[in-house]
Amino acid sequence: MQNLVFAVLSVAYPFVVFFSLGVIEPRYIAIVLLILCGTRYLATSRNDSNALLSPYVPWAFLLLTTFALVVVAGNSGVALLYYPVLVNFVMFVLFGASLRFPPTVIERIARLQDPELPPSGVAYTRKVTIAWVVFFLLNGSIALGTALLGDVAVWSLYNGLVAYLLMGMLFVGELTIRRRVRGA
Repeated sequence: MQNLVFAVLSVAYPFVVFFSLGVIEPRYIAIVLLILCGTRYLATSRNDSNALLSPYVPWAFLLLTTFALVVVAGNSGVALLYYPVLVNFVMFVLFGASLRFPPTVIERIARLQDPELPPSGVAYTRKVTIAWVVFFLLNGSIALGTALLGDVAVWSLYNGLVAYLLMGMLFVGELTIRRRVRGA
C-alpha cells in the first residue's frame, strides 16, 4: 500500500507544482517532498523485499533530502522544476552502478521470480539494464531542458505525462520482447 501511495504522489508531483506555484510557497511543497522522502526511506529500509536496492537507498535519500532542504531554504519555485532531473540522475546512477557492480538491478528483480536464472537470462537482464540506463540519461536530459526552459506548462506536460508514457512504452516493449525470447 505504501508503494502505491508513493507512486501516485510521485506521478502527481508535476501537477502539484503546476497548480500550486504562485498559490503556495515553494518551501511548503518541498516540506511535503521531505516528508515523502523520509517516509519512503523508512519503508524501504525496513522492508526486505526492497533489499535489491538497499546499497543505494541511503545516498539516494541523502541527495533527495538535500535537494528538498535547499528548496525549503531558498523558497524557489524554479528549483522545484529540477526534482525530475534529480530522480532520473539517481536512477541512472543506480542502474549504471549495477552494471559495474553486478548483479544488475533488473537481474535482482528477475531473480525474485526465478532464483535459478540461467546465464542467458543474466545476459538478457544486463541488456535490459543498459536500455534503462539510456532511458534515464535521455529522460533526465529532456527533464533538464524543460526545467531550463522555465515554462511550467511545458515542464508539467513532459514530466507529468510524456515521460511516464515513454517509460510505460519501454516497459511494455521489454515485456513483449521478453515473452518472445522465453517462448522461442
